[in-house]
Amino acid sequence: MSTAAKDASKDTPPPLPEPLRVAVADSHTHLDMQGGTVEEGLAKAASVGVTTVVQVGCDVKGSRWAAETAAAYENVHAAVALHPNEAPRIVHGDPEGGWSRQGARPGGGEAALDEALAEIEELAKLSHVKAVGETGLDYFRTGPEGMAAQERSFRAHIEIAKRQGKALVIHDREAHADVLRILREEGAPERTVFHCYSGDAEMARACAAAGYYMSFAGTVTFKNARPLREALAVAPQELVLVETDAPYLTPAPYRGRPNAPYLIPLTVRAMAAVRGLDEDAMATALAANTARAFDY
Repeated sequence: MSTAAKDASKDTPPPLPEPLRVAVADSHTHLDMQGGTVEEGLAKAASVGVTTVVQVGCDVKGSRWAAETAAAYENVHAAVALHPNEAPRIVHGDPEGGWSRQGARPGGGEAALDEALAEIEELAKLSHVKAVGETGLDYFRTGPEGMAAQERSFRAHIEIAKRQGKALVIHDREAHADVLRILREEGAPERTVFHCYSGDAEMARACAAAGYYMSFAGTVTFKNARPLREALAVAPQELVLVETDAPYLTPAPYRGRPNAPYLIPLTVRAMAAVRGLDEDAMATALAANTARAFDY
């Protein structure tokens, strides 16, 4: 295959998988970053048994869109927040720290972060907004100079989730110990979800002891993800969720191609194999857990 053909194949959506017999939810997706219309994406997902999605905001604009989309579609629920990398961008105008990575902007300082957080709280009051997230810490993209802004934003989101009685959706990248520490210090909301769970089995036991949900993405299908599969194997069945984080983290064998909610069945089947369950039992548990986690 020529280089041009290989590059073209990376942009080609994977084929529809075999439908699930028991419907499930995609607990974390970004429809606004995917190709096609919302209607097309939801219909394609429903055709393979993915009948509900949680649309997640990463900045004020994206959170507004998530709330509007959830209001318009019965099978879409919203989560609203400032992504961890968004907080340093707001405070410092940091092009490397910002979620949107649209280039350097003048930093607005702490007051700008307060203003953005206030808007997130107003959105979190809406009935179709089921969660505050994705929030947390990301030490992969943001260096030491952005950590203070990330931590302040994270703590504020925890308080918003508790005040509004919403689930908290955690983005934790290369920051496991600090994320767990801050949750202990602040007191986690009643329902806390580790999106795209990336810890090992030891961390899974710590999350289980605290009652945190662990949501597994297509990464669990990757060849080099043995620690992740070991974590899934020890996680309590009632605390396990599934997600795409689409358009990212497409499951094998389509890694590197565009992800979307309709590919959830591939991850569900991989999870069932790890846990030694049949597909229907896995899907039944995932559907119940997601509805409980997000209170819908």
